[in-house]
Amino acid sequence: MEIEFDWRDAALGTRIRVALWLRDEVGEGGTFKKQTLRAAIQGAEQVDRRMRDLRPAGWEIRTYRDKPSLQADELFLEKVGLPVWEREHRAAGLRQISAKTRRFVFERDGHMCRRCGAAAGEAYPDDPGSRARLTLGHVNPHKSGGGANAEELITECARCNETVKHLTGSQMSREQVWDRIKELPVKHKKDLLAWMAVDARPLNAAERAWGMYRQLPAGVRDGVRRDLEALLES
Repeated sequence: MEIEFDWRDAALGTRIRVALWLRDEVGEGGTFKKQTLRAAIQGAEQVDRRMRDLRPAGWEIRTYRDKPSLQADELFLEKVGLPVWEREHRAAGLRQISAKTRRFVFERDGHMCRRCGAAAGEAYPDDPGSRARLTLGHVNPHKSGGGANAEELITECARCNETVKHLTGSQMSREQVWDRIKELPVKHKKDLLAWMAVDARPLNAAERAWGMYRQLPAGVRDGVRRDLEALLES
């Protein structure tokens, strides 16, 4: 007896629900908007990311970058891939990152987002009500089916992980970014240019220690802070 799967079933994983929604509501050759997908799969985490995870399983989803007729917020379902809702295909295309590799990358990157510099649990300066949650992304965010080797991975906060792929979040305009850059002191402009050249912000020893400190439980952090205060006063 064939089992019928429904994208409205919240008990299914987000990746499966996204695949079913694309199959049933969009169909091959159909165009859809990211906002429409998010509105349909409400209450699920990282809907856009789960959609990208379908690509290595043979799902061909085009953006305005490779199909110029699309608007910036539109996507085109060119091909329905493997039926990931079926048990034998549920792991198809998923990149398995080992715990060892995950730990190595976080430690290598100082437990800080290598794109914006936020440490785990740290509030964003432009959004104090939101705190950074660290995850792993790919050095080349637009490469479908990227590997799971440490050299291909980078520590990112969840906000940067989504934004750099141009699939979520409102983007600042070039003019807004340039106005902010022009206001920087000359030294900071030079620092920023150096970071741009390598597409990363090198961490100094204090920043690395900060990232490690943010990994500690709140009570332990209080003790470390008091110890440091006492050390500096002695």
